[in-house]
Amino acid sequence: MTGPRWQSALLDSAQPGGWAVAHCRQQFLADGNGVLFPREWLKRQELPVLAEHGIGHFDGDPIYLLELAHPAEVAGCFWQGLRQVMLQGDADVFRMLGFASQIGTWADQHRFCGSCGQRMEQVVGERAMRCPSCEVHHYPRLSPSMIVLVSRGDEVLLARSPRFVSGVYSTLAGFVEPGESVETCVAREVREEVGVEIGNIQYIASQNWPFPHSLMLGFHAEYRSGEIVPQPGEIEDARWFRVDGLPPLPAQRSIARYLIDLYVARRLGLADPVLPD
Repeated sequence: MTGPRWQSALLDSAQPGGWAVAHCRQQFLADGNGVLFPREWLKRQELPVLAEHGIGHFDGDPIYLLELAHPAEVAGCFWQGLRQVMLQGDADVFRMLGFASQIGTWADQHRFCGSCGQRMEQVVGERAMRCPSCEVHHYPRLSPSMIVLVSRGDEVLLARSPRFVSGVYSTLAGFVEPGESVETCVAREVREEVGVEIGNIQYIASQNWPFPHSLMLGFHAEYRSGEIVPQPGEIEDARWFRVDGLPPLPAQRSIARYLIDLYVARRLGLADPVLPD
């Protein structure tokens, strides 16, 4: 088969058949065969369905999303996190589930109008929720965030959060605030988290991130001045590491690891790594 296995599309949920995924709070129902279930079978499982959306095609088959109010139990099944799929699963499956998760979160959070409180309804033929009372429309949204590797010659600045796996160091990251460019966000977050100034900020790549509404934009930046001062409560430790003496790093397939591996490869004259789509 040629072309991508996953293609998003607006499908009519009134049509029968197809396959379905069940989503709740960044988790997907799964069994030994994966996350796709015969749609009609899944809908007979008495699940707490909040909304149903036709989201696209996988290997040519129509795919539907069932957004649930809570992660209900189904015999022979378990719940799998989106981040786990990203780090361990098939790239095409992650793309599909990343889209499904964003649509499901949007559908859950826009069941009622934020202006007048009336129940929202799906717009036929459009990926939108509409308030029949005040005509407000809401569309799926993305919240841009940034992640950056700061370099100083043969050294890279890596830090660890108290939430990280013990011993692991990674790049710096943060959310873009209203009214600022992504480049401004990069400089601000580095200043806030480790107290140094940077320059020559260059965009590298992006990745769908397993966090509600998130699109992670990856950058490289060069150190300009300042001493490392970790931000209390956010950064447990931060330091410079030589490219030939790195600490334990984030898992493969993450954009954080890609930014590090890319810089190291270029400093050592090796082939560029590939970020999974």
